[in-house]
Amino acid sequence: MMMQLPESYTQKNSLFNAMNRFIGAVNNMDQTVMLPSMLRDVPLEEDREMSSMKSDEDEGDMYSYYQLLKSIRCDIEWGVRCAAADERRKESMTISRKNSSMSTSSTSSAASTASMSSEEDEEEDEDLRKQFQYHLTGLQGVLSKLTLQANFLTKRYKQELGIGGWGQ
Repeated sequence: MMMQLPESYTQKNSLFNAMNRFIGAVNNMDQTVMLPSMLRDVPLEEDREMSSMKSDEDEGDMYSYYQLLKSIRCDIEWGVRCAAADERRKESMTISRKNSSMSTSSTSSAASTASMSSEEDEEEDEDLRKQFQYHLTGLQGVLSKLTLQANFLTKRYKQELGIGGWGQ
């Protein structure tokens, strides 16, 4: 068994640790939920915490949410599914074809773009930094919510079985 070191405040807020907490919560949920089919009849509407996360695509039961959490864990561990990657590749091929036809007619604009000042480069770098921080904060927030939902689903499953106090 690996010894865990105490997390400092900055480590606690890292993306890596947020992903590990989520994956750990989903692994715990997966180990606890021995009969996922029992979740099919448990509606999300009864649970204030779970219903806030419900989307239009959800079937309205905890089983669909269980499957969603497992799917997100898989995407984090193994990367985005191949179908999504294929779709992006097709889109980029279409875009690159359009760009290549446009680039032959606009060689003069490319020369003017290449002569950007260092001021514009710095603004662009700062903009990229802000965009990265914005998305990183959003991703950490989503992972935190998903971790809470996985823990709640595990707790709710135990309550359904009548073992609410076990393993706590």
